[in-house]
Amino acid sequence: MPDQTGARGAAEVAATASRSAGLKRELRLVDLVLTQVMFIVGAQWVGTAAMLGHEQIVYWLLAMALFYLPQAAVVIFLNRRMPLEGGLYQWARIGFNDGVGFLVAWNLWMFALILLASYGVVIADTFSYVLGPSAHWLTGTKWYDGAVTGCMVAMIILVSLYGLRIGKWIHDAGGLAHLLTFAALLAMPIFAFTHHTVVDPHPFAAAMPRANLLSVNIFSKLALGALTGFEYVAILAGETRDPGKAIGRSVLIATPVIALMFILGTSAVLAATPAGKIDLIAPIPQALTYGLRSFGWAVYIVPVLTMLLLMRHIGNVNLVFAANARLPMVAGWDGLLPGWFTRLHPRYRTPLNSILFVGAVTLVFAALSLVGVGLQEAFQLLDNAAGVLYALCYLVMFALPLVGLRGFARAPLWLRLAAVSGFAVTLLYIVLSVFPIIDVKSWTSFAAKIIVVVVIANLIGAALYRAEKRRQGEREAEVVSAVGA
Repeated sequence: MPDQTGARGAAEVAATASRSAGLKRELRLVDLVLTQVMFIVGAQWVGTAAMLGHEQIVYWLLAMALFYLPQAAVVIFLNRRMPLEGGLYQWARIGFNDGVGFLVAWNLWMFALILLASYGVVIADTFSYVLGPSAHWLTGTKWYDGAVTGCMVAMIILVSLYGLRIGKWIHDAGGLAHLLTFAALLAMPIFAFTHHTVVDPHPFAAAMPRANLLSVNIFSKLALGALTGFEYVAILAGETRDPGKAIGRSVLIATPVIALMFILGTSAVLAATPAGKIDLIAPIPQALTYGLRSFGWAVYIVPVLTMLLLMRHIGNVNLVFAANARLPMVAGWDGLLPGWFTRLHPRYRTPLNSILFVGAVTLVFAALSLVGVGLQEAFQLLDNAAGVLYALCYLVMFALPLVGLRGFARAPLWLRLAAVSGFAVTLLYIVLSVFPIIDVKSWTSFAAKIIVVVVIANLIGAALYRAEKRRQGEREAEVVSAVGA
């Protein structure tokens, strides 16, 4: 017989889960696995890690042992107890309180907006590789980046209105395309060796990292930059078949696949790309172009493989937007935002108003990222702060098994130890992001700007929360007054 603490938590979860009864459960285990691979394996990170040379393998292994595996364990644990639409937002709200939950959702929402705005440039750059070398001049031109970004936002709004019955196929295609792209990337060194086009004859060799502050900084970036994302799919738990089991299983299946993709993919980039010339936005198309340049058929294969990578980017954008549109909806269910956000499309059962609102805001953010130099610098600062906003959500997630989960039985000791490791790495990342050890004009100015952006963003979120709570209190008072009259 379960204890009373666990029973209280289960009752609250059941009450919250009932609010998602009107949603369609479209996502299966295979959809979740492919989505995890698509979302977590950021192609640009194999380029960043390749800049470390042969030390990259040790860095990856350290990041996976101290952060990646603890993250997977905590996500599986929390999702099994709270398989709810809204994911980490609901875990924080139920595990701590409404205020913490709202701020987690706000930080996730702001992070996703900045990510979506920046993805237009990534897609535009990748598409230029599809068009061929003659089209590389397009990258960096505002009209080209703007056109691609505008088409991207319009497409994801339309797909999101139809819901995950279409969106899941885009995610599946993106995941499969990503697997095929990495398979080609891993095969590329074999062909390159036969034609002597490799620049590193031992790309899979491992070297011990140099012990300095720079290596610690790189380690934290690989952990929090590249290896995050298992919790993101859980935002769509209310639209998943048997989410309590399926999401956890998807994490277990995807974990080793993702680890191999990162380590082996980085080695393949090292094999073909000259040191100091790595394209940090599109390192895979560049590596394929270098490695296969001696083959006549490469002129046809590289654009096809790059198109597969482009499919992954499109699927990723669609997932981030879909999840970001759900956060205002679930906050509306809980009375933390106006009920306007909870309106569902009568046929497709998607959050119509929330999708249109998030689409409009995304378009504004994307436009700001493409305009004048001053605003570009401001957006770059916001982009740096976005990593801290996301990391703050991870601090809350790792704190849940340690000091949260009111109404639930205590987490086992092994999980609490894993959460301590994840919490420590996340905190290290935040400190190094705010107080950089890389060369900047003024580290105090840099740190102050990051702190101000993060604090202001959260003050705005707190103000919105307080305003909605105040309106809610006033409505309740009016009802009581009306009943008394």
